[in-house]
Amino acid sequence: MAERILIVEDEKSIARVLELELTFEGYKTGVAHTGAEGLILFREQEWDLVLLDLMLPEIHGLDVLKRIRSSDAGIPVILLTAKSDVKDKVAGLDLGANDYVTKPFEIEELLARIRANLRLSTGNGQMDIHRFGNLEMNESTRAVSRNGRGIELTPREFDLLLYLLQNAKQVLSREQVLNAVWGYDYFGDTNVIDVYIRYLRKKVDAGESETYIQTVRGVGYVLKEQANETEK
Repeated sequence: MAERILIVEDEKSIARVLELELTFEGYKTGVAHTGAEGLILFREQEWDLVLLDLMLPEIHGLDVLKRIRSSDAGIPVILLTAKSDVKDKVAGLDLGANDYVTKPFEIEELLARIRANLRLSTGNGQMDIHRFGNLEMNESTRAVSRNGRGIELTPREFDLLLYLLQNAKQVLSREQVLNAVWGYDYFGDTNVIDVYIRYLRKKVDAGESETYIQTVRGVGYVLKEQANETEK
């Protein structure tokens, strides 16, 4: 089955060239000329990759990227940027973009980047996606979401949640967590685990009907589904 690529580009001449070239290469395409239109198409149809211009009318490309990542942490997104958009390039990569191409670009270079990103997303790159219930983490892009809601984590919070996801439904002792996340050479207060678990709960479980991060008294912690008592 042909892979589907969404083109979000306000310059109609560029969008048309991309559409023709990608169609010629055997891809299925969709085209949007505004950020709002791009989000509508993204939500209404299934896509394998997004080509996203940054300077878009109605909704800026970075905001489009944020919304894409809040609902899909794994789909490859390649930014189309101007040479002067250095800060936006960095911001886009920090928000989870997989790659960028600077305008004007050679179509062969863009096609090569598309092929590379599609290989990653359909091959070993899928190993970087961790899911538990409606919680999803992309280890490569470090994007985390629950029920479509993007979750911002510090590096330590991310590492802690990753360890819990990798060992979902297994009761983990505080010593196991400390050694895996903080390292064997950590000599600080072990209460740091309790503090970070509390931070994670506020971000991951807040407002949800199910509590995922649970305490096992006298032992440690476990990631499993359980009704949130405050929601009953």
